[in-house]
Amino acid sequence: MENEKDIVFSQAVKAGKRIYYLDVKRNRRDELFLSITESKKILAGEGPDAPFTFEKHKIFLYQEDFSKFIGGLSKAISYIHENQPSGEAYPSPDESIIIEEGTEETTSLDGELDIQIDFE
Repeated sequence: MENEKDIVFSQAVKAGKRIYYLDVKRNRRDELFLSITESKKILAGEGPDAPFTFEKHKIFLYQEDFSKFIGGLSKAISYIHENQPSGEAYPSPDESIIIEEGTEETTSLDGELDIQIDFE
């Protein structure tokens, strides 16, 4: 069972009606892993006083899978950059995108996306 005290690092990324939580947790064997949670606000009615709930989805990413996951994520993001219909309001693949303070993603000349992550 998950326990909030198992979280050793947490980063929230706000994106419109969604919030992505990146939580580093420690398992029973003292190993660290990443828990990614998407939390989306869902209105349960209409009007300014409508009640709402949060729909949550989780992904657990283990250390042995980091390189493969980042490689797949990089390819998927590169594909989107290269195939996005023109006129859409997304940064071009030649621009650096600041994700959070101290972290950025850039695209190399060959079109591959490079994600720089500090593992401190």
